Amino acid sequence: MAMSLPANSISLRILESAAELAALEDLQRLTWPGSETEIVPLHLLRAAVHAGGLSIGAFDGNRLVGFVFGFVGAYLTPDGPRLKHHSHMLAVHPDYRNQGLGFKLKRAQWQMVRRQGIDLITWTYDPLQSRNAHLNIARLGAVCNTYLRDFYGQMRDGLNEGLPSDRFQVDWWVYSRRVNRRLSRRSRKLLSLGDFTSAETPLIHPLQSSILLDAPSSPLLLVEIPDDIAALKAAAPAAALDWRMRTRLVFETLFAQGYLVTDFVHQPGDSPRSFYVLTHGEVTL
Repeated sequence: MAMSLPANSISLRILESAAELAALEDLQRLTWPGSETEIVPLHLLRAAVHAGGLSIGAFDGNRLVGFVFGFVGAYLTPDGPRLKHHSHMLAVHPDYRNQGLGFKLKRAQWQMVRRQGIDLITWTYDPLQSRNAHLNIARLGAVCNTYLRDFYGQMRDGLNEGLPSDRFQVDWWVYSRRVNRRLSRRSRKLLSLGDFTSAETPLIHPLQSSILLDAPSSPLLLVEIPDDIAALKAAAPAAALDWRMRTRLVFETLFAQGYLVTDFVHQPGDSPRSFYVLTHGEVTL
């Protein structure tokens, strides 16, 4: 059962020692249940942090209720490789979800990576997970034009089992105006579906994506995804797989045409719907 948190009940701190990192294994098991082989073990967590990686824990008293973990990597530029931080895992205890804890952990990660002088944080996530899309794209200001087919191979945990492990790789430009505005203390007005439909923004439903036969000319596009892929996968696995394969085609095609995922829209109600917003060409970062 989810717990309602007092505003100041959660504390964040960097985790470095083996004793501090041990609790991360158990929280992984709650987040990705069903397969011990998918757990990042303590010795690897410890080695990555010792070598310049970063792990931040969220605590309710002495209880670990969330964490974010990443390590140092590199990305290519015309002037050669540059350091980046790759954020590998974000987990929140089931009793503490939907209260902004993931956002707080990512914001703390952003602050620490800035202190390291690194300008880019990347991570991967399932593009059909609408809740993650809302956090990563709409709230944090990450952008994406990289689609990775079956990136992790066959995954056996309860969250990922049954579908190819396709992923978005998102780019979070640490010093950009876009990200700084999203992480500011001032709340940002999230755009609604009506804001886009009133502007006659073309909408692509991946199961009916004949629009991809011709290169779209609109500077903005909406691409629909299932609002709850986990529920769909449980009720209709074949339909969930169809969404995976068709959205794969849509995003790979649009990224090749120069589109970039820049926002995410959720329409609540009795039949909730979820959409990515794609911008053609460069976006102001």
